[in-house]
Amino acid sequence: MSKPFSDHDKRKQISVRGLAGVENVAELKVAFNRHLHFTLVKDRNVANKRDYYFALANTVRDHLVGRWIRTQQYYYEKDPKRVYYISLEFYMGRTLQNTMVNLALENACDEAIYQLGLDMEELEDMEEDAGLGNGGLGRLAACFLDSMASLGLAAYGYGIRYEFGIFNQKIVNGWQVEEADDWLRYGNPWEKARPEYMRPVKFYGRTEHTPDGVKWVDTQVVLALPYDTPIPGYRNNIVNTMRLWSAKAPCDFNLKDFNVGGYIQAVLDRNLCENISRVLYPNDNFFEGKELRLKQEYFVVAATLQDVVRRFKASKFGSREVVRTDFAELPNKVAIQLNDTHPAMAIPELMRVLVDEEKLGWDKAWDVCVRTCAYTNHTVLPEALERWPIDLFHHLLPRHLEIIFEINHRFMEYVASKFPGDHDRMRRMSLIEEGGCKKVNMAHLCIVGSHAVNGVARIHSEILIATLFKDFYELDPHKFQNKTNGITPRRWLVMCNPGLAEVIAEKIGEEFIRDLDQLKRLLKFINDDAFIRDIAKVKQENKLKFAVHLEEHYKVKINPQSMFDFQVKRIHEYKRQLLNCLHMITYYNRIKKEPNKHWTPRTIMVGGKAAPGYHTAKMIIRLITAIGEVVNHDPVVGDRLKVIFLENYRVTLAEKAIPSADLSEQISTAGTEASGTGNMKFMLNGALTIGTMDGANVEMAEEAGEENLFIFGMRVEDVDAMDAGKGYHASEYYNRIPELKQAMDQIAGGFFSPKQPDLFKELVDLLMHHDRFKVFADYEAYIKCQDKVNQLYKNPKEWTKMVIHNIAGCGKFSSDRTIAQYAREIWGMEPIDTIPDILPRH
Repeated sequence: MSKPFSDHDKRKQISVRGLAGVENVAELKVAFNRHLHFTLVKDRNVANKRDYYFALANTVRDHLVGRWIRTQQYYYEKDPKRVYYISLEFYMGRTLQNTMVNLALENACDEAIYQLGLDMEELEDMEEDAGLGNGGLGRLAACFLDSMASLGLAAYGYGIRYEFGIFNQKIVNGWQVEEADDWLRYGNPWEKARPEYMRPVKFYGRTEHTPDGVKWVDTQVVLALPYDTPIPGYRNNIVNTMRLWSAKAPCDFNLKDFNVGGYIQAVLDRNLCENISRVLYPNDNFFEGKELRLKQEYFVVAATLQDVVRRFKASKFGSREVVRTDFAELPNKVAIQLNDTHPAMAIPELMRVLVDEEKLGWDKAWDVCVRTCAYTNHTVLPEALERWPIDLFHHLLPRHLEIIFEINHRFMEYVASKFPGDHDRMRRMSLIEEGGCKKVNMAHLCIVGSHAVNGVARIHSEILIATLFKDFYELDPHKFQNKTNGITPRRWLVMCNPGLAEVIAEKIGEEFIRDLDQLKRLLKFINDDAFIRDIAKVKQENKLKFAVHLEEHYKVKINPQSMFDFQVKRIHEYKRQLLNCLHMITYYNRIKKEPNKHWTPRTIMVGGKAAPGYHTAKMIIRLITAIGEVVNHDPVVGDRLKVIFLENYRVTLAEKAIPSADLSEQISTAGTEASGTGNMKFMLNGALTIGTMDGANVEMAEEAGEENLFIFGMRVEDVDAMDAGKGYHASEYYNRIPELKQAMDQIAGGFFSPKQPDLFKELVDLLMHHDRFKVFADYEAYIKCQDKVNQLYKNPKEWTKMVIHNIAGCGKFSSDRTIAQYAREIWGMEPIDTIPDILPRH
């Protein structure tokens, strides 16, 4: 036993973790031993920690099965409108603890495992993250699944079961090195393969126009094998499904082509088509126009739409025959949400199914398609927008290209009717971009083929209609909406920060877990000294725990009294980790200059992965590690400043780090971060935010009061004015601001890389001559704002009162609120608090 009794007892008393009834505990122990014996075929003499994890996971999974079957049966009988959330990414993290929380089994399992002489946290640590996402977009999809189940929506998440998720990041000699994420190596206890629902997906070939419609012939077939994962709602007996498709070669693959004697090679070549679901593309906010990626995008869409149509036709009060053939009813029974343009092929594919297979007329089919589909935009960065070359399209999906041409032809006629003679507008709005290599603009396809288009924070949605989608807004203003992102309070508060959840529950009860707006009731206690002490105490405990974690895993000692300053997110120029670097260096220089002054101690932690092909992002990581090498070994500085790069930042590390944070860095150039969701997680867990007026930061400031965030720097208007006026000239700032010049000269002169003085030459050149994101323009305001942060941190009581204002302002940022808005305003569905008990509640 590695954990002392007191720690176990402390965990046990927490009410938000469910009740540990004696019968319940005894039953769990029996099930655990049964799985160890019958499922894992081990006994206590030879079982290892992983075996114990699998035994526990299977035991908890048993509690999902009845609810899962009954939920699906209930949907089949009641025939509600269903929503299909299609995403190329679902960044789920671990499942065990989240399932225990949502089923109120946590205390019972804890007690059972304790009585069996095992350590719950050690078992939980055996689980691999399901890292099937890059960052915000994939994690948002995961939070949405949790909220859709918790709100009782008949919802399905559809995606790809990548054999290899986001790479594991190792830091070797200060550089990022990628390792394949073999997350399925030991098996996945949470998924159930469903080979009986395997679907064919076609590629390549050609089209034949015949009297009875268009035929797509001579195709290559790949089979889509579904794996289902249960998605439990929060203590409401509902269990929805996430269905991920895996690619399988058909049995006759390459054999039907009478290739004499090529049998062995034909079987080996099966790998080629099974590569479709092999690996997640590791780019965040960047488009890489590779054939394999387009295959993935069509694969998930074609398989999913077969499911959609099958369920639409068959689902009618328990009747097994095909009863629904009137596709005019489809939009009343089905909503399809496209998570960015990655599943845009759903639009031409639905048209192909309706026109070519179901024989609807074009106009009827198009009306059905538009009323069914909706599109969420996640970025305004031009390099992230998907534009597929027409030649690639013609080769891989010839029928879909024809359909896209037809959609565009009709759309161009519509634009011409509304804006006669405006040829420039037609060129700008076309689905087909002319020029050297003709391309399909997938965002335009999504807008034209959807009845609703949304951004993910108010400022982002405003920027969309003013810039990127301005022409489309002028044509169809009613299509455009905002849906500010949110996070699930189950994973991001109750599960990762039980101490804080408990302190909150003591004051306002447990309802906030389902209705996060209740947090505003905490404002009544803003001057309650005991409450202020409790909030500060939980933060200190979380900091100690994270400090221990860092020492165990990274062999770094940090001062738990120091301010924990975090910037964790994907490494990207627009997120401006370089601005953070300049603050690190400036603060270091100030301490060196006046070593006897009373400086606010800080531990600055930066974490995040760089896309493997993104050279600049990798150099940024190298700069951070280089600054750390100098700062952390300087005896003059001591433990007043530490700089740490957090290796392999992922969902599970976020769950450990975020509860320990004092300061959250959200410092993108105004107008570049669509929303951000890490910002919300930090706010909910009692960190203060230093940030620009970008993304959801704007609404966070509005909810908590702008005086309770550290807002600095240019607003969108200032950035626009600079671009329209004299432009951005880095050298002006460099020459005017001595501390900035000093920091840049140190980077350029090899102060942080004495063995390779010109190591950071490219980064210096970037910042001085072609910085799209105007780092220097916000430097002065950023440093001044950091001084204000230091001042407040010296007054723990005032700091904690500001923290309470922030936690109390978090209600809006629950994904429950976001999903309720999607349901009512886009999908035409009504969330329900509780469904008629389909299972007696335990």
